Amino acid sequence: MARVAVLSGTGMADLVDELSSSSSTSSEIRVDSRWGQVPSIVVETRNGEVLLIDRHHREGESRTPPHEIEHRANVHAAKSFAPDLILSINSVGTMIEEFPPGIIGVAGDVLDLAIRPWTFHDDDTIHADRTSMFDEKASRICLQALSSTQEYTPTGLVVAQCVGPQFESPSEIDALVRLGADVVGMTLGSESRLVAETGIPHVAISCSSNWAAGRTPGDPSAEIDHHAVDTMAATLRARVRDCIEALITNF
Repeated sequence: MARVAVLSGTGMADLVDELSSSSSTSSEIRVDSRWGQVPSIVVETRNGEVLLIDRHHREGESRTPPHEIEHRANVHAAKSFAPDLILSINSVGTMIEEFPPGIIGVAGDVLDLAIRPWTFHDDDTIHADRTSMFDEKASRICLQALSSTQEYTPTGLVVAQCVGPQFESPSEIDALVRLGADVVGMTLGSESRLVAETGIPHVAISCSSNWAAGRTPGDPSAEIDHHAVDTMAATLRARVRDCIEALITNF
């Protein structure tokens, strides 16, 4: 039985509904931090406890854009739950044909090209190791859970992070591919840096929500629509739930 803190975003607003059952209870809380309050939901199940944090802090119909997210507040809130594991769920644009939209993969590394540094240590020099930033056991558990409902589940994905909030250009995507990236998002780089400083095991799953710019098979000029991305990500919630349940049961 484990305690898992979950950081999620696009398409995952109703994730609590996927985790709810007759044997679970949920409650809303707000976690205070130096960087602001973080609205969260605690779900208690027969197998463990889950803290759900929407990294965009939905307030009504508006959501914090990716470049304005206060990642320190979110990761601090996750750490305050004293979890055994932190799970990042990221909607990504895919750059490889074997990972089309509608599939979830397991992250293996990060290529962070965002400009802003993220750390809890502004007054002292602390160098957190990021050689193997994602926990091997948790990654295997997610792979097994996803493989039960997907014919193919890519692992070891290199997730590039760009600044946003705009989607990338085709030339930027081409450059990321040459650098070794498989998918691209706007949040995992920042979260992984801060989680590394906490020392808490970290695992990340990548929800393929769209083809990256210029990568749509047969139509490289196809545009990317945010609402379509959100809708696609939302269809993957049941599989995300399976990952969470497998983690709280087996980690």
